Amino acid sequence: MRKLLLLFIIITSSFGLSAQDLNYAKEVVKTLASPEFKGRGYVGNGHKIAAKYISKQYAEIGLESFGKNYFQPFEITANTFPSKMELKFNGEELIPGKDYIIDPKSPSIKGKYPIIVIRDKDLLDETKLADLNKNSAGKVVVIDETKSKIETPDDKKKMKELMDYVKYSPEVPSIATIIYTDKKLTWSGSTSQKDKATFIVNREFNLESIKEISINVKAKFIKLKTSNVVGYIKGTEEPDTFLVMTGHYDHLGKMGSKMYIPGANDNASGIGMMLSLAKYYKENPPQYSIAFMALAAEEMGILGAEHYVENPMFDLGKIRFLVNFDMAGTGDEGIKVVNGTVYKKEFDLLSSINKENNYIHSVNIRGESCNSDHCMFYRKGVPSYFIYTMGGIQAYHDIYDRYETLPFTAFEGYSKLMIKFFDTF
Repeated sequence: MRKLLLLFIIITSSFGLSAQDLNYAKEVVKTLASPEFKGRGYVGNGHKIAAKYISKQYAEIGLESFGKNYFQPFEITANTFPSKMELKFNGEELIPGKDYIIDPKSPSIKGKYPIIVIRDKDLLDETKLADLNKNSAGKVVVIDETKSKIETPDDKKKMKELMDYVKYSPEVPSIATIIYTDKKLTWSGSTSQKDKATFIVNREFNLESIKEISINVKAKFIKLKTSNVVGYIKGTEEPDTFLVMTGHYDHLGKMGSKMYIPGANDNASGIGMMLSLAKYYKENPPQYSIAFMALAAEEMGILGAEHYVENPMFDLGKIRFLVNFDMAGTGDEGIKVVNGTVYKKEFDLLSSINKENNYIHSVNIRGESCNSDHCMFYRKGVPSYFIYTMGGIQAYHDIYDRYETLPFTAFEGYSKLMIKFFDTF
């Protein structure tokens, strides 16, 4: 009877720890995606607030540091929009984030302007493009790409080049450009600033009825310091060999004084996964050392990872394997493993562990892709995966990527799968 009671306590305790870890990860995501963190970008020092929070978590967990603290500072440039953000059609103000986004390379602009409208396909017509150049001086060019008929790969490539030409070239004497679209609004960051502003608008309008567009945007191009946040747990048997877990903590920040992009799934969820695994391994000391790297400026061009591999805190050749967690908050359709085809043996192992234990829906393979922090390590010869969850909400780089809508569908199973996977090394 006592043995059964002890077994019951052990089982329920393990369930309790699992629930605790999930609650901890949710609290991390909720905090990082909150308004106080300002989208973890470069308006109002959101990135610094996030870095300090993660450092505090490292300290509370008990991670060691490679230097006097967990920070690895470096400099970047950023084009930011700290205050004014107004766009009006015929005096009607549009809502930033919901109705439109601004091209992240845009400069400041203020004024009222007439417009000239052209269909995207007409840019492929040299005569119409020449007419646009002649007639766009002092005007805002509106490129209508709704119900676009651009289908062939060659035309799509040419269209991108022409869009950039209209938006940025001094040969086009327009004041600014508006891309009128029926596609999802997806924002990004920029380390540079162009001479002309561009907006992407997704709201139903009769373009023929628009006589005047009013714009008031304040952009500020800045140089700043940000930091990777790095800690580790020393291995019990082979402390000079490392497993590495990474995740970027930065996001896109604020677009004007009122709107921010929370970045709950991208990538507060990856930081939540990494920190919950750090807690687990602190309580269950690993054979190898494990480094935990919360990397900065991924959204600005994978700059934090690039800085780290050029200034490593320990020999990159000592890394046995690296897993980059980015977008860990869904999972209805399992996970996707970037570089799975490159490190097929490890992929087969990960997949077999899941099949044996039924942790998550599926483990899906993908080839090389330089689309997150793992890429910089992989280019240096470090065996690396980038893993992200699939299915569920489709919010990405927009105002809808909020904690309240993040389902955490596969989070517990996903973390258990990764523990089993890391324990095989």
